[in-house]
Amino acid sequence: MVNIRGSMSVADLVTSLAVSEATVRRDLDDLARRGVLERVRGGACRQRAATRPEADLSPFSVVAGQASEEKHRIARVAVDRIDDGDVVALDAGTTVFAMCPHLRTRRITVVTASLAVVRVLADAASIDLVVMGGVLRSNYESMVGVLTESCFRQVRVDAAFLGAAGVRPDGAVLDSTPSEVPIKRAMLEISTRSWLLADHEKFPGSGFLEIAPLTDFTGLITDRTPSPNKLSLPPDSRLEVLTP
Repeated sequence: MVNIRGSMSVADLVTSLAVSEATVRRDLDDLARRGVLERVRGGACRQRAATRPEADLSPFSVVAGQASEEKHRIARVAVDRIDDGDVVALDAGTTVFAMCPHLRTRRITVVTASLAVVRVLADAASIDLVVMGGVLRSNYESMVGVLTESCFRQVRVDAAFLGAAGVRPDGAVLDSTPSEVPIKRAMLEISTRSWLLADHEKFPGSGFLEIAPLTDFTGLITDRTPSPNKLSLPPDSRLEVLTP
């Protein structure tokens, strides 16, 4: 589960596996000692320096290749939020990646740290690609680190599209990968408009690192409008919620 998702919190593992917190912590410590995963505060993440043969198969390519129809519908709605001539920031999420086939004929500039996005859009004649440099996170095909974050902060972006691991009922947008969170925050800061792409499974989803409150985004694009018990926003919230 940690390898597929990138990371998991202790609380999420307790719920998913129906075991005690002590059991989860003990087993995570044991797996970390064996080099199978890396322990972080509150949970564990995929081993950054994986040496197992199966680590050569990118988890991103596996997950992206299994993208649900809900994610593709969300992606199509997201593409409609883009105007020709826009500078668009795309993060490394699989739902955001699903936008790429629909962008190939658009006249835009794409700013990204996702190598998967670069591969799909590299030969699109009307798209200018700006690739953020940094340290390669090979298992998720993205660039991370201080260099990537600082590069993002120097760019003017009309619209940013971000994914997340989950959204708490109080509207906190969460992720599970420490190296990705500062980049997502930087994308939010530099964007005139910003959209969170999240299917119904992301409410509450997983994640233990807060990216930002959902109200910091221009809008949410999802396949189902979350029920009040899954998402409660302030009465004065101007957040747009779009569904296919």
